[in-house]
Amino acid sequence: MSGSPKWAKKRFVIPAAFGILFLGVGIGTSGGGTEKTADAKPAPTVTVTERAAAKGGKAKPAPTVTVTKTAKPKAAAPAEKPAADKAPSGKVVFKVWGSAPSGVDTMYGSDSDNRDGSGLPMTKTLPLNDDALYFHISAQLQGGGDINCSVTVGEETKKGHASGSYNICTAQLNGGLLGGWD
Repeated sequence: MSGSPKWAKKRFVIPAAFGILFLGVGIGTSGGGTEKTADAKPAPTVTVTERAAAKGGKAKPAPTVTVTKTAKPKAAAPAEKPAADKAPSGKVVFKVWGSAPSGVDTMYGSDSDNRDGSGLPMTKTLPLNDDALYFHISAQLQGGGDINCSVTVGEETKKGHASGSYNICTAQLNGGLLGGWD
């Protein structure tokens, strides 16, 4: 038999292995981490050019320094928004605005008068028919985009929004029981 039992060797080897493991993990995670690559500014580029020697003598070259900076791209312009939400007296205003690279199919009007529209931005004005039950606008994206739509009678406005493929933006103002528009 040897001098010490097997369990006695394990008592020292296992804790030593865990100690080495934790030491390695600690060293691995403590390195780096202080650099910010997203916010780092590019270093300027310097170019030195020599000039020709002067007449008869030895002229020292005068350095020419060129500094190059990288410009950040401009943010995209926000989608065009309609003017104030107020329709002229006796008129109904229908609007569609936003971005639709593949186009938009638009229908607008009242319960008794439906019309088609196209293009962005679109603004159409119809005479106010007091006998109408409602005024509506419906604009369907053709393949993708992000649009808004609205229908306005007087100072009352209803708005809608659609984004993605073939989604529909709708807005409708209903005639109130006691007059006015909801």
